[in-house]
Amino acid sequence: MCGISGIWNHKSGQPVDADKLRRMTDLIAHRGPDGEGFYTSQALGLGHRRLSIIDLEGGRQPMCNEDGTVWIVFNGEIYNYPDLRPSLEQRGHKFRTNSDTEAIIHLYEDLGEGCFEQLRGMFALALWDEPKQRLLLARDRIGIKPLFYGVGRHGIVFGSELKCIQASGLVDLEIDPTAIADLFSFFYIPGPKTIHKNVYSLNPGSYLRVDRSGSFFQRNYWDLQRGQPNLDQLNLDRPNFDSEEEYRQRLLALLGDAVKSHLLSDVPVGAFLSGGVDSCSVVAMMSGFTPEPVTACTIGFEEQEYNEMARARTVAANFGCSHREQIVTAEPAKLLANFIDLYDQPFPDHSSIPTWYVSRLARQHVKVVLSGDGGDETFAGYSRYRRHHALERIRRSVPDVFLSPFRSRVGNRENGALSERLGRVLHQTALGTRDAYLHGITVADKALRSRIFSVDLKHELAGYDPLDGFRDVYNRAPGSDFLSKISYLDLKTYLVDDILTKVDRASMANSLEVRVPLLDHHMVEFACSLPVHMKLRDGKGKYLLRKAISPLLPDGFLDAKKMGFRIPFIPWMRGSLRHWAEDILFRNTHSPSFLNTAATRQLWNGFQSGEDHLGDLFGIVLSFALWSRGQKSAAVSSPSVVNAIPGSLFATRDLTLSSVPIEGARN
Repeated sequence: MCGISGIWNHKSGQPVDADKLRRMTDLIAHRGPDGEGFYTSQALGLGHRRLSIIDLEGGRQPMCNEDGTVWIVFNGEIYNYPDLRPSLEQRGHKFRTNSDTEAIIHLYEDLGEGCFEQLRGMFALALWDEPKQRLLLARDRIGIKPLFYGVGRHGIVFGSELKCIQASGLVDLEIDPTAIADLFSFFYIPGPKTIHKNVYSLNPGSYLRVDRSGSFFQRNYWDLQRGQPNLDQLNLDRPNFDSEEEYRQRLLALLGDAVKSHLLSDVPVGAFLSGGVDSCSVVAMMSGFTPEPVTACTIGFEEQEYNEMARARTVAANFGCSHREQIVTAEPAKLLANFIDLYDQPFPDHSSIPTWYVSRLARQHVKVVLSGDGGDETFAGYSRYRRHHALERIRRSVPDVFLSPFRSRVGNRENGALSERLGRVLHQTALGTRDAYLHGITVADKALRSRIFSVDLKHELAGYDPLDGFRDVYNRAPGSDFLSKISYLDLKTYLVDDILTKVDRASMANSLEVRVPLLDHHMVEFACSLPVHMKLRDGKGKYLLRKAISPLLPDGFLDAKKMGFRIPFIPWMRGSLRHWAEDILFRNTHSPSFLNTAATRQLWNGFQSGEDHLGDLFGIVLSFALWSRGQKSAAVSSPSVVNAIPGSLFATRDLTLSSVPIEGARN
């Protein structure tokens, strides 16, 4: 695992400033503390920081082909490179290292831009083709590894983290007001958008080609729309859709193959173990492939309703793991203030705290871990999937003439929780499958955004609707059933820009590589091909995964209620961290003044009085306040940052409080 950065002044032809390239690369030294490397050629510069995992002595980057005409900087792991190498050697390529990086170069020489389709793994890379004067940026199918780029006055700047582009000084960093609306709607900023107008996240499963003429061409080389899983590559027969046992056997074979391939390493590999179905599945498979006990790392909390440590201990004992544990208390939640440097833009997901701690714990013992991330999206583990499955049954049984009056109603808080809950159910049922799901995953809906945003921010937004982009993703999803469409939406949005972003930054801040076998593209394609009843059954999700893994675990172990990897944010914000949060939100001159201060205070008081549904909203406000403070502090010492804080977005005018009901739930 590594960090990459680069500059190509294709517009101006100006030689690359080597000091600037080094500064960009040094900022991501945590991603690769084992070494650094640079390559410059007139207007082009590539930077690399290395975390040595495969071919510890060789494999240094930037790396080139035999005649120095093709160069690469690469972040990730290619699990099938041992299979690719023999055929490349047969075609005359000479290998100087045992690294997966060199296999990519030679594959590009043979296949050009078609090479990415042959790679099995996680990656973000830049390829420089000197004869063609062409730069290629590419990202793995799912988006496990990040890659950002910015377009400036001289050309293109890129890096593994936003801070590379921000530090280059080559791209204007004006805030995108629509990104603020997205953040408050979804709890994160969906790609390819970032908080800055001219800076983007490369789409998963795609590559970007930049030519000397300045033309940009982006192509998706993979998507679930392209058909059924290619199981032939794994020497497996296609499933017999009439046999549940066949499904189970195929899943076990795929899971075993994915985990085994992800163990490819020249350093020890451990695991994150939460006690849930996904991490238990990974650890169960690992224990069958590793001669030594699996080093399993677990984080817990003093608040028992959030603590799965006892379950993790049971699994660790069951598989003879070397188990490492740590309890996280409220005080470390103040790490949120420091996390701004990790994520480079507002990132309110509180589970970044335990992820950072479990990564730090793991790094004390191993350099690589496997995690169970991705199982919820691929095998329907979220409770919201079950709720919307129930709503689908209601839609089929209730006449539309009865539901239509509820399309504009959301319940009545004054008549109590039951009335509100019933109104919400009827409202979401009446909205239809797509819009009901979007309504359910929205934190701050249109009414709440109107209430909390300042007049100037709303003017900047000019009626922008954050849901439109998600509607487009949903509409192009493969399959006709509701579950295929909403899981595809989550795979393309929430998984990439929240879950995988959280894991990448928190782990790499500790120089730890995290691999996700449940997101091996063969696993994802297989899961996509499953019918609904193989994922949701008897009121539970992950039916087939549970069925496959249950014989390996203690009786009844998988029947426990899912907790999720979350922290007691609400108890902490109402208890030991309340005054700290209020200082940031209301007593600090760096608070984000694009909000209606009076409305924010009233909502905060409601949250403190027991309105739990506002917890996510204040996670967002707190994250943005901390980020704004960092931006304004930077502006004092660096005039170039001033553009990042346009005055119109930080106006001081307040709205008149409205009586608009509050909606939005992220679960």
